[in-house]
Amino acid sequence: MTPTPSTPLSDAAADDAPAAFAPALGPDELEEIDNLLDDLRTRGEEIPQWEFCDGFMAAVVCSRRPIPPAEYLPMLLGDGAELEVAEGEPLPLLPAFADAAQQARFLELWDRRWNEVVAQLDADVKTLEDDRTYQPEAMDMRGAVASLPEEERAEMAGQEVPSFGQVWALGFMFAVENWPEDWAAPRDKEAAEWLDDALDRIVALTEDDTGKPEVCMYSEDGPPSTSQARVEAFGEAIWAVYDLRQLWKSLGPRVETVRKAPEPGRNDPCPCGSGKKYKKCHGE
Repeated sequence: MTPTPSTPLSDAAADDAPAAFAPALGPDELEEIDNLLDDLRTRGEEIPQWEFCDGFMAAVVCSRRPIPPAEYLPMLLGDGAELEVAEGEPLPLLPAFADAAQQARFLELWDRRWNEVVAQLDADVKTLEDDRTYQPEAMDMRGAVASLPEEERAEMAGQEVPSFGQVWALGFMFAVENWPEDWAAPRDKEAAEWLDDALDRIVALTEDDTGKPEVCMYSEDGPPSTSQARVEAFGEAIWAVYDLRQLWKSLGPRVETVRKAPEPGRNDPCPCGSGKKYKKCHGE
């Protein structure tokens, strides 16, 4: 059964105008970005796989507050410390990149995927079969391994292989967990329930798929590697991303409460240091 999208939180959150779609990254460019990350990993062992990056990106796109690259890229590819960048200035070179040209190429590919995700999440889609629907870069690693020749499969025996969509979901939740204030439950009870429900659907993908393998998401004629329940959970996670995008767009950035310092009593010394009572000085 194909999941259906949740009812929008508010009509104001939906954009009925057709979105302008950025060109998707093709197979050659996806391979290129994988190779870039492999090279980055020679200088930083903690550099994640592209599937993790894609999940992270989706969460940042959906975040209640627009998070700038100078803040989120070091969290994904560096030590987590926000870069000090003046408005309009380019990002400094992150240590993981070999040179400025390599960083510029990565950011070019990143921006294209970012624009594609934004366009997909802002499109008015009603079914997962719609060509405009958001498509996570989720990999069926178990299906890929099961499709290998027997000798190569034997070499991977005993290795832990993630479930379909698991790495993507871990990347998404990595961003959520690192900006807790931006993902804190809103005061409105209904909105808070929407948030919890959507996040629960994504967290479900971070768990192992222990169901009976029935389908292969790696190739149509590959050996079964993923349970049908997992496929349906993946669809629910996609709709959860839409819900989160609509939720935060409808609420807008969090407004900080301005706390006014208490005024001194009328007979207290004036804080200006004049030596007079407050009522005879600035309290008049």
